[in-house]
Amino acid sequence: MARWTTLAIWFFRMLCVLAIGMLPWTLRAAPPNAVSNSAAVEVDEHADVSALEPAKELISTRSLIGLVRDGGIVMFPLAACSFVLLAFVFERAISLRRGRVIPRPFVRRFLHQVAEGELDTDSALRLCEENGSPVAGVFAAAIRKWGRPAVEVEQAIMDSGERAANHLRRYLRVLNGVATVSPLLGLLGTVFGMIRSFNSIASAAAMGKPDLLAHGIGEALITTATGLVIAIPALIAYLWFVSRVDSLVVELDALGQKLVQIISAEGSRPAARTRSRSVRAEAA
Repeated sequence: MARWTTLAIWFFRMLCVLAIGMLPWTLRAAPPNAVSNSAAVEVDEHADVSALEPAKELISTRSLIGLVRDGGIVMFPLAACSFVLLAFVFERAISLRRGRVIPRPFVRRFLHQVAEGELDTDSALRLCEENGSPVAGVFAAAIRKWGRPAVEVEQAIMDSGERAANHLRRYLRVLNGVATVSPLLGLLGTVFGMIRSFNSIASAAAMGKPDLLAHGIGEALITTATGLVIAIPALIAYLWFVSRVDSLVVELDALGQKLVQIISAEGSRPAARTRSRSVRAEAA
């Protein structure tokens, strides 16, 4: 399962790199469409061709740094959101590995030793504290109620499982916040860009030059596209991690129920046999 988690992490990284790399190509200005014969305008052979020079600038390829500069000041919080997204995605991908939350070798060995009566309360608690995983914390809460009725042991497991679930869900709201705030920041940058564009068109120097309006609108939409490029992966990562946490919590509950059947008063109570063995050994 860890191998699939690693592959998913690398696949997510490749999607982010491809999305950022394709941004300059998707936002470059399109070449002017050919004018139909019915709407063709006769151009004087001796006309000044300097008026066509701005069109050449519109179709030139821009670098990523140039796009960030054209996006304005809103690109800085968007860049911060992208760094926060990458940092917390990697942190959660490592922390929510199944082998880190529920180490199967420890679980199998622990349940087997408890069922066979090879562990008493102190030694079982010591093993749980040495392991330190969330499932070990759930087991430790149940071990402290060893020999009690099943209702008390289950309640201890439920309380410890709730704390473990809250610990597993931490930082997920950060991903949800990035997915929510990034499109709003992009829209804010677009509004600022549109205001600048219409202010330039309203000036006397820009009268009769619609290409300036198109150029300004294109720059204003940079922030919207950037916000969506950040928000879509953030939302996907948030939903994936939420489903991951839910599956881990269900597995923790199932393992806790297995331990309840072993150590509760209604169970086999191997701890009593272990204590009696130790008492007989000391007496001998």
